[in-house]
Amino acid sequence: MKKNTRDDIVRLVEEEDVEFIRLQFTDMFGHLKNIAITANQLEKALDNRCTFDGSSIDGFVGIEESDMYLHPDLSTLEIFPWRPQQGKVARMICDIYRPDGTPFEGDPRFVLRRALKEAAEMGYTFEVGPECEFFLFDTDENGMPTTRTHEQAGYFDIGPLDGGENARRDIVMTLEEMGLIIEASHHEIAPAQHEVDFRYDEALVTADNLMTFKLAVRTIAKRHGLHATFMPKPLYGVNGSGMHINMSLHREGRNLFEDKQDPNGLSREAYYFIGGIMKHIKGMAAITNQLVNSYKRLVPGYAAPVYIAWSATNRSPLIRIPADRGGNTRIELRSPDSASNPYLTLAVCLKAGLDGIANRIEPPGSVDCNIYTMTEKERRALGIEHLPGTLMEAIEELKRDPFILDVLGEHVAEKYIAAKEKEWQQYRAYVSQWEIREYLYRY
Repeated sequence: MKKNTRDDIVRLVEEEDVEFIRLQFTDMFGHLKNIAITANQLEKALDNRCTFDGSSIDGFVGIEESDMYLHPDLSTLEIFPWRPQQGKVARMICDIYRPDGTPFEGDPRFVLRRALKEAAEMGYTFEVGPECEFFLFDTDENGMPTTRTHEQAGYFDIGPLDGGENARRDIVMTLEEMGLIIEASHHEIAPAQHEVDFRYDEALVTADNLMTFKLAVRTIAKRHGLHATFMPKPLYGVNGSGMHINMSLHREGRNLFEDKQDPNGLSREAYYFIGGIMKHIKGMAAITNQLVNSYKRLVPGYAAPVYIAWSATNRSPLIRIPADRGGNTRIELRSPDSASNPYLTLAVCLKAGLDGIANRIEPPGSVDCNIYTMTEKERRALGIEHLPGTLMEAIEELKRDPFILDVLGEHVAEKYIAAKEKEWQQYRAYVSQWEIREYLYRY
C-alpha cells in the first residue's frame, strides 16, 4: 500500500499534468461510482469537503438525509493509462462519511474496514489473492454487447485459436501500469472466457484492486471492439465465470495456516477457519453469489462447487487447499463469482473464518474423492449438504444467520435483502424463451 501524503498528491497531480480527478466509491451491489473534479478543486477534495446526493444511490439513504461526504484514500491515487497524456485523468478511491463526520454504515468499504479492524485487534492480518474469470464477447454494429463470439478456444489455448489474446495482453499491461502485479493470465475453459490473477495482498488493497481490475478490463476490451462481462453464467451449456478467493491469516509476517507437522500441512487456525466458513456458507451465499444468474453457474457438471465440503487433494468441493504449502499455505473458497461486491464478500469470508477460530469450530473430514460422481445417498451418509440453489433460497439462509447479518450491519442487511427480494420477484414474473419453447406448442 502506498503511503502518499497530502503534499505527495498535490505534487504528483501538478508534475503529471493531471487535469481531472475521479473520486470513486462502490455501491452496495459492487457497482463503481464516481464524481469528477478538476485539478483546481483538489484541495477541496483533500479537505474531505466534496459531497454527493446519497439518496440517488440504491441502498444508501433517503432523500431526507441525502448529503454524503467523500473522504479520498490517498494511497489509492492512480493515473488512468488509457486517458490522454496531456490533461491526464487520475482517480482516488473514497470512503463515505455522514455530515456529522462519522463513517457511513452503508458504505461497503466501511463494512470491510470494520471486519479488518476486529481481525487486527486479534493480532491478525488478512491476505487475499483472487482468481478472476470473465468473458470477452463481440459487440453489434451499434457497439452494444452481445453473447456472440467467433472463437472456439479452450483451456490454456493460444492464438490464433485464442481470439482474445491481444485484448488480454493489453489488459495485463494496463493493470501493471496502474500498480497491480499480475501473476498469470490465460484462456479459460469456455470459448471467449479468460482469467487474470494478481498477487496476494492485504484484503482492503485486494478489494480496491478488484474494482480497478473490472474497470480496466471493460475499458480495454471496448477499445478492442469487445464487451467484457463478469456475469456469472452468460451462456447455457458451458462453464460460468467464478472468482476463487485464496485466503490466509498472518501475524508478524508469519502465515498462521502453516503447520509442517500436520499431515495436510495445516494449523489448527486453518482448520477452524475452514469450519467457520462451512458453518456460515449458506448465509454468505447471497453476498458471494448475489445475482439470480449466479445460481445457474452453481450446478453440477461445469466445474463450479455445489456441495459443502473441503479437500486437500481434489477440486470438486467448495473449499480446497492448493498444493503450495509452507509460507504459501492458503484456503481457496471456490463459490464466489466476480459479480459479487468484493468488499462485502471479503468481509463475510473473514468474519466467518474468525468465528471458526474464536469458537474452535472443527470442520468435518476432508472429502478426497469426486463429489459429483457420488450418489445422493452417499452424500447424505457423509453429511454433505449443498449450497442454496436459487437467489431466494440464499436470501432465506441469510435471514437465518444472525452472525452474517451482524457482519453486514443493520443498514446494509436491511437494504440488501429488500433489493434482492425485489430482484427475485421480478425474475419470477418474467416469461423466458425457454418457457415459450417448451410450453407454447404443447399446451
